[in-house]
Amino acid sequence: MDEIDVRIIGRLRENSRAAFADIGVAVGLSASAVKRRVDKLVRDGIIRGFTVEVDPAVDGLAVEAYVELFCRGTVAPKDLKRILSAVPEVVQAGTVSGDADAVAYMRATDIRALEDALERVRLAPNVNHTKSSIVLSQLIDRPRL
Repeated sequence: MDEIDVRIIGRLRENSRAAFADIGVAVGLSASAVKRRVDKLVRDGIIRGFTVEVDPAVDGLAVEAYVELFCRGTVAPKDLKRILSAVPEVVQAGTVSGDADAVAYMRATDIRALEDALERVRLAPNVNHTKSSIVLSQLIDRPRL
């Protein structure tokens, strides 16, 4: 990967629907040269896919929460992943340093649905308890880079 590839990826991050011709103007290549580079970046696994981000509220997922998980004893990350993968309201999760063993970001249609999802997490054999914070207002929501 060279500097031109980095610039092409930067343009695609800004707008994954950008025309190869428009990207070419920005990076100093023809549209066909940009297409060949993008195809190679996809083939090499550097670009993993193209997507569209839709406001979750459109799907009725207006309630957001950050949930800390505290487990009994030592729990392997793969076990936490299995537990959390079984709850569709868990959008993102990771193990963390500090007092909690993991943190999950959850989205639900309403408070009742969030409470039901939290209960499914709490009932997992290795989960001792959770600590939830419901999002009142989103301050920053940057696209992932």
